[in-house]
Amino acid sequence: MNNPFFSFTLKAIVVLSLSFGIHLSILGLLELPLFENSIALSYTVNLTLIILIFGVLYMFKKKYRSQLGFLFLAGSLLKFAVFFIVFQPIYKLDNIITKMEFTAFFVPYAIGLILESVSLSKWLNELD
Repeated sequence: MNNPFFSFTLKAIVVLSLSFGIHLSILGLLELPLFENSIALSYTVNLTLIILIFGVLYMFKKKYRSQLGFLFLAGSLLKFAVFFIVFQPIYKLDNIITKMEFTAFFVPYAIGLILESVSLSKWLNELD
């Protein structure tokens, strides 16, 4: 796979799927509810957003080469907006964001951010 976008997409799907499985396994070992706190939605939305953001950066790699860092930051702003629009209202129904709710959102967000940052830095270094 020479196309960085397809390579990243496959890697993101595999990594977040494995992370989701591990996350559910840990919840199961701790005898906690597996699919509460919108965990599946969180993994799905985070996966979709990191693929979308990487795709936009890949699409604009030549036209906005010197601004790709700012576009990446705009993608992070988009992720925060999605959290406040989609997840915070769900989590704040009882006026408390529990550790489980935070973890359900933050684990896929952090793993996606790390994957996206590492992949993007490797890809940008190859452009030079």
